[in-house]
Amino acid sequence: MSPEALFLHVVEAGSFKKVAEALGIETSSVSRKVAALEDRLKAKLLYRSTTKTRPTELGQIYYAGLRQLVDNQQALEEEVFHQANSMKGNLRIGATVDLGEQFILPVITQMQKESPDLSIELILGSDIDNLAEKNLDVAIRLGSLKDSNLIAKRLNDIPRVLVASPGYLEKHGIPQQPEDLNEHHFVLYTRQQANVDIAFQDGSKLTHSAIHSRLMVNSLRAIRTLVRSGAGINSGPLWLYQEDMNTGKLVEVLPHQPVSGFSVYAVYTSRAYQPYKTRQFIQRLSERIAANCQT
Repeated sequence: MSPEALFLHVVEAGSFKKVAEALGIETSSVSRKVAALEDRLKAKLLYRSTTKTRPTELGQIYYAGLRQLVDNQQALEEEVFHQANSMKGNLRIGATVDLGEQFILPVITQMQKESPDLSIELILGSDIDNLAEKNLDVAIRLGSLKDSNLIAKRLNDIPRVLVASPGYLEKHGIPQQPEDLNEHHFVLYTRQQANVDIAFQDGSKLTHSAIHSRLMVNSLRAIRTLVRSGAGINSGPLWLYQEDMNTGKLVEVLPHQPVSGFSVYAVYTSRAYQPYKTRQFIQRLSERIAANCQT
C-alpha cells in the first residue's frame, strides 16, 4: 500500500497500531512509510502520541485534498473499468447478529448471485461503530451516531411491540396503562437500554427510571426464549415475536397504546464518492426491511 493511502488510514483510524492490525502488517512499517511521506513533502503531517494520532494543520489540509483525489480516482476507475453499473471487488459490512441474520443475509446472497465478481465480508457483533478501525464500507445499526465524521442514512423503521408470556401476566397482572409497567420486570438487550425511555406512538413516554430489570442479554433470540419462559416483559421487534403472538405463546402488552418502532441506519464515512456496490446494498436493504416489516 502506498504511503499516501496509509496516511489516509492513519488519520481516519487515529492510530498507527489500529491501521497495522487491520491490514495485517507491522506498526513500524506503517510508521516508516508515513515518515517517508513527510520527509518527501518536507512537512510534519501528524502529531504522534501513545494514545491518539491526529493531523497537524498542514496534515489536515493534505488529508482533505488527498481524500478527494482518491475518491475521484476510484469513481473514474469504476466508470472506466467496471462500467459503474456492475458490482465487483470487496464489500465489508458490519452489523449486529440479529440484524445480519434477519435482513442482511438475504440481501447479500442475492447480490452475489447476480454478481460473481463481488466478494462480501459480513462482520457480526455489537462493536461496529469504528468503521475506519475495522475497515468497514458500511455499518448497519439501530439509531444514528453522534460522530460528525460519519454519515448516518435512515433506511426504514422496524415495528416494535411490548410482549410477555401468558404465564407471566397471570402471575404479575396485566398492565392496563403505561404507569402500571412500574410494577413489572423487563428483560433488556443491554445495560444502555435501561437508560432509554420507552416511547409510545401517541407521543407519550415511560421514563427509563420506571423500567426495572435484573436480566440483560445481547441476543434477541435468547431474549425471546426468556420472555416465553416467563422471565419478564420485553420491548422488541415485531418480526421476532409475530409467530409467537399468533400462536398464543406470547401476548402483546398494552395493545391499545403501541410503542414506537426502531429506526435502522446505514452508517458510512463521509466521502465525495460512494461505490456502486455500497449504494446498491443500502438501497436493497432498505427495501428488504420495508417489505418484511409492514404492519
